[in-house]
Amino acid sequence: QVRLVESGGGLVQPGGSLRLSCAASESIFRFNHMRWYRQAPGKERELVATITRIGSTDYADSVKGRFTISRAGAENTVYLQMDTLKLEDTAVYYCNGLWGTARYWGEGTLVTVSS
Repeated sequence: QVRLVESGGGLVQPGGSLRLSCAASESIFRFNHMRWYRQAPGKERELVATITRIGSTDYADSVKGRFTISRAGAENTVYLQMDTLKLEDTAVYYCNGLWGTARYWGEGTLVTVSS
């Protein structure tokens, strides 16, 4: 059973930084891609960042230039470095991985940006 476990969420002030981690139970290179999504209260889940098997990355316009997705293959971990956080970044952040045609989700980690 493939498992994804997020960590690193918490409370941060506007302008601050956090780094989220997503630990996979399998090699992350077996996934077609790994993604971070987020869901704010009362809103739909939205795609934040993608890293493909070959290392290409892509970002939502709302986080471009502020967030960075990366990976550590030896640790089977994908990261989301979040800088210059804004109030509107408050959400539950979910790790997602596509393996063949199967999509796996973590349970999420809460990020709260508040003064």
